[in-house]
Formats: sequence, structure tokens, C-alpha cells
Amino acid sequence: MTPLTHPLLDKAGIKHGFFTREGGVSEGLYAGLNCGVGSKDDPAKVFENRRRVAEWFGRSSDDLCGCYQVHSAIAVVAEDGWRGERPEGDAVVTNVRGPVATVLTADCAPILFADAEAGIVATAHAGWKGALGGIIAATVEAMRVLGADPRRISAVVGPCISQRSYEVGADYQARFAAEAAGSERFFAEGSSADKRQFDLPGFVLWRLEQAGVADAAWTGHDTRTDEALFYSNRRAFLNGEPDFGRLIGAISLT
Repeated sequence: MTPLTHPLLDKAGIKHGFFTREGGVSEGLYAGLNCGVGSKDDPAKVFENRRRVAEWFGRSSDDLCGCYQVHSAIAVVAEDGWRGERPEGDAVVTNVRGPVATVLTADCAPILFADAEAGIVATAHAGWKGALGGIIAATVEAMRVLGADPRRISAVVGPCISQRSYEVGADYQARFAAEAAGSERFFAEGSSADKRQFDLPGFVLWRLEQAGVADAAWTGHDTRTDEALFYSNRRAFLNGEPDFGRLIGAISLT
């Protein structure tokens, strides 16, 4: 496996990666490293894929901590591996060695956070609803409560759907304008008068700036257009496919 990494998170005591489809055992629609426990893929293959991710971190599958994602503004603190039922939420924060904080996506924006000085890392799942609803601020606040300083936090937005690939209704622009003044700049004209192209990674980076995060970047990868490397909900829908795999992003203290 060759997960994508970013210089902002290449810090002592931290290991991270945005995993692609490469290196997995799933087949068919899910071919590759499908880590989506909520997909309709063979559970044994999903388990093996997740085991490989954990092994890359030098850990076991029981150490992977990922929420049952519900497009919320809920950040959950992981004190050890989650071996039972996943808690609902859309961010995982930890300040201990052992847990591997994870996030599953297939067009939504995965975000990895780290305050290396404080020894605190986190993941967040930011689709349009979560990004608008406050998941980024909630993640930064949960890190702050544990001792992080937003001015020391580095955050990287991983592979997600880009503006050129993400057409939405014009009503989205009105909703964003009402709930996040100034966000209109993240919308461009769509294919018709009632459509817009939404810049999800740009909006997420803006939300990170608003939350006080000092250093943030997007990897620049568009999940919808690169079928060889990434799963995509939007691409599956446009192709009339019944389901899709999920990518995993992960970070841990070493």
C-alpha cells in the first residue's frame, strides 16, 4: 500500500496516511482497499483490508477508531481501541498512543489534524452538511480541551470531490449564505440556471481558518475523476452502480 501523505503532518511522533484503492483484496465494484464496514462488500474482505491498514501503523484492527458517521458536529475522544459498537459522530480525537483515528469517505472531505507539541491528533468527516454544521470547529474544540493550541494545529484535507465535479442545486448557495455569511464565493455557475458548482475543499479550508487552525492544505486529489485510485459516491450514482467502496484516512501517535 502507498497511502498519500503530506508534509504538514510529517512530524516526529505522528504517522498518517490517506489510503487509496491500492493494496486491497476487494473485488468488482469494490476492487481494491475498500474499508467501508457500511458497504455491501464481503465483510471478510473489508476486515482484511482494514487489518492491512492497521498493520501499516504497526497496530491491530482493534486499534482502529472510526465513528458511525452521521454528518453531525459530534467529536468523540478515543482513549483506546474501539472493539465494540462504533459511537455516532464525525470526528475522532486522541491524545494517547495506541488508537488509530480513522475516517471513511467517498467524495466527502477527510481531514487529518495534529498538534505535535501537545501530542494530540484527530480525524474529521466533512461532507457539505458537516462542514456547514460545525464538525470542523467541534474537532478543534475537542483537541483544545485536551490541551492543543489551534495555532499549533496542522490540518490536511485529503482526496475529495472537487468543484468541477460537484454540481448541486442553486438552493445550496442560498442555504450556505444564510448559515455562513461569505460562503457564496465557494459556488460557481452550473450547467443551468438552477445549478451551481460547489467548492467543498475550499469551503473546508475556510472553516479551518475560521476555527483558528494555523496551517492547512488540500492534497488536490479529485475522487470523482480518478477511478483507479479513489472510490466515489457521485461517480457510482452517475454510472448507475448500486454501491461504492469507502476510502480510509488515518492518523496516530507513535
